[in-house]
Amino acid sequence: MNRNQVRPQRRHATPSRIERVRRQAVPKPRVIIALLLLLGLVSVMLLDGYLRAEVGNDQRVRSDASASKVPDSVFAGGPFLSFQGGTARTRSVPDKTIVLTFDDGPDPEWTQKVLDILDDNDVPGTFFLVGSMISRYPDVVRRMVDDGNEVGVHTFTHVDLSYQSAARVTREIAQTQLALAGAAGITTTLFRAPYSSTNDAIDNYSWPVYKKLGAMGYTSVFIDTDSEDWQQPGVSKIIKWATPKSGKGASVLFHDAGGNRAQTLEALPQYIKKMKAKGYTFTTVSGAQQQTQGQQAQGQQAQGQQTQGQQAQAPQGTPATAGDTRQSNPEQAAHRTADTATLWEGRALLGAVAVAEWTVPGLATVLAVVGVAVLGRFAMMLVLARRHYRQRNRRRFSWGPSVTAPVSVIVPAYNEKECIANTLNSLAASTHPIEIVVVDDGSTDGTAEIAESLGLPNVRVIRQPNAGKAAALNNGVRHARYDIVVMMDGDTVFEPDTVQRLVQPFGDPEVGAVAGNAKVGNRSTVIGAWQHIEYVMGFNLDRRMYDLLRCMPTIPGAIGAFRRDAVLAVGGMSEDTLAEDTDITIALHRAGWRVVYAEHARAWTEAPASLGQLWRQRYRWSYGTIQALWKHRKSVTDRGPSGRFGRVGMPLVVLFQIVTPVFAPLIDVFTVYAMIFVDFKASLLAWLAVLLVQLVCAAYAFRLDRERYRYLLMLPLQQIAYRQLMYLVLIHSCVTAATGGRLRWQKLKRTGEVGTPAPGTGVR
Repeated sequence: MNRNQVRPQRRHATPSRIERVRRQAVPKPRVIIALLLLLGLVSVMLLDGYLRAEVGNDQRVRSDASASKVPDSVFAGGPFLSFQGGTARTRSVPDKTIVLTFDDGPDPEWTQKVLDILDDNDVPGTFFLVGSMISRYPDVVRRMVDDGNEVGVHTFTHVDLSYQSAARVTREIAQTQLALAGAAGITTTLFRAPYSSTNDAIDNYSWPVYKKLGAMGYTSVFIDTDSEDWQQPGVSKIIKWATPKSGKGASVLFHDAGGNRAQTLEALPQYIKKMKAKGYTFTTVSGAQQQTQGQQAQGQQAQGQQTQGQQAQAPQGTPATAGDTRQSNPEQAAHRTADTATLWEGRALLGAVAVAEWTVPGLATVLAVVGVAVLGRFAMMLVLARRHYRQRNRRRFSWGPSVTAPVSVIVPAYNEKECIANTLNSLAASTHPIEIVVVDDGSTDGTAEIAESLGLPNVRVIRQPNAGKAAALNNGVRHARYDIVVMMDGDTVFEPDTVQRLVQPFGDPEVGAVAGNAKVGNRSTVIGAWQHIEYVMGFNLDRRMYDLLRCMPTIPGAIGAFRRDAVLAVGGMSEDTLAEDTDITIALHRAGWRVVYAEHARAWTEAPASLGQLWRQRYRWSYGTIQALWKHRKSVTDRGPSGRFGRVGMPLVVLFQIVTPVFAPLIDVFTVYAMIFVDFKASLLAWLAVLLVQLVCAAYAFRLDRERYRYLLMLPLQQIAYRQLMYLVLIHSCVTAATGGRLRWQKLKRTGEVGTPAPGTGVR
């Protein structure tokens, strides 16, 4: 029998096959909760990546495309492009008028300072906003609009729309409008494409986009004067390049985000004062268009009156004088009050963004702490394992007088017909005097009969009704004749000198239990090789560390030795938890006994051969460990050896076997996130660096156990696939424990392929 035996259900309580199928078809609440949490996390991370313009290609795709399909009048016209009846029309900025336009905001630092400058100088601006930035900093947009400035769409992710699908174009515009509605309760009819400047930026690829947007009622805004402040050429050059020629009007480009804008902030007030001194007025895009329309209307009226021989009247809509820099509120003519549906959709978007803005950085901080803890654990394992190796391999090191007295080996067995013969034959070859007590726990496959038919000396078979592994072990302890008992699984085989090496630490009267070195015998498959790496690195290297710290948390069920009196004194193997090996180990610590590790006492066990069996085994292990830790939680406040385990061992187990593994999958999720959304090369190198650290630890563990290094070739794949499975198992166990779920024993299918090992052999 092994850790995975199952208790038979009462016949009258057994559900029908239809009921079982129906029950399996309905997901358990804890599974639904876990899936919802995972879905929510992935959604938040995707939203965060999208908001930060880290999704998609944030670069101009092409810059040398033909413009043969673009009308010449567009190139020769003004910077404001609109469509009426499908016909392109452009308008220019009136003479002696400046339209200050700002791209790439809002930014919580630079945009706020730009707004301060505009307020101080009593001039408006037109800000072309990136939707993702609006979503993250809605307060800045709200102030911008309240101060009388005008806003326009600059796409949601600052992507070049010229080479995107029609659906992507529509989505980029619509999402930006939703963000505007949520932030300021408005939408806008102004648009500026990323990577566009003057009209000659239009080509055959972008022209259909402008036509589509024009049909939707948008005015596409270009510039005719560029400060080129993004190059940070110096304040004087920014002012010079932003100054129009010969008193002409101009749509001038500045930037209020997207980089260090210190030069822009220094140049902007000087530029405004300079242009006012030259008699210029400042307005928005809408204000400039209204002035142009007024001048055109006046010109048409004057022309008609002259035709009738009448004198032209004074023009209406004449630009304001230099001292009156803000127009009589034509500045926000492009704004529209958002309808109710758009308003609430926008607020929902901002709410989701707020969640992402808090969640992702918070998780990143937690994962940074977890990452440091994991790397610290690796370092501690290497240092302590080296120290343990040097202590245990000193020539004069001894536990005390050599232990030569016979011991009792207890073999609990439940339906182990495939394995029991190999197990007993390996024990019969022991170099240490032993008695073998086989406790048949109600097997129905003839396990007891096989054990008796072998005719091996010093073998006793004790039959009992099926009651579980803990009950079988306790029964074996009661029937044991000797003071030291060795416990093993029915699917495990020992080397001839295993028992002798395992019991030598009992020469020290303080030692109450000894953990042996469990090895995976069926390692020829991929799953077996993965578990082999885990056993050597994750279990045995850990045990060296815990041994030195005197807080060994678990004696493996496959191989462990105990003082019989110590086991009986703590009440035997407990049936309160599903991890009876962890439970008895902690109980012995609390009773004042020392628990040590005998790395040279090796046992070869049959590991699960399928993912389904592996999941069930580790699910029970994880759940049982949580049960045992909770059961002995009061050790944290105890004194003596119990308190030492509670304040040293238990925190280490909780941190490294529960907390960090629970969060570890998020590290991998964030790695994928960074590869897709941030910097693929840097993220990949970081992941490879961590893998290298793990490889070094694994290689050292293999060296200490004298294992062949070729299995380490499976480590990268183990980290990608197997490790994730183990993390999910632990998360599932934690959810089960948190929701009060119960877990039953489960019997794994055995093949008996692990044969009797020869002395000193390595790989099976």
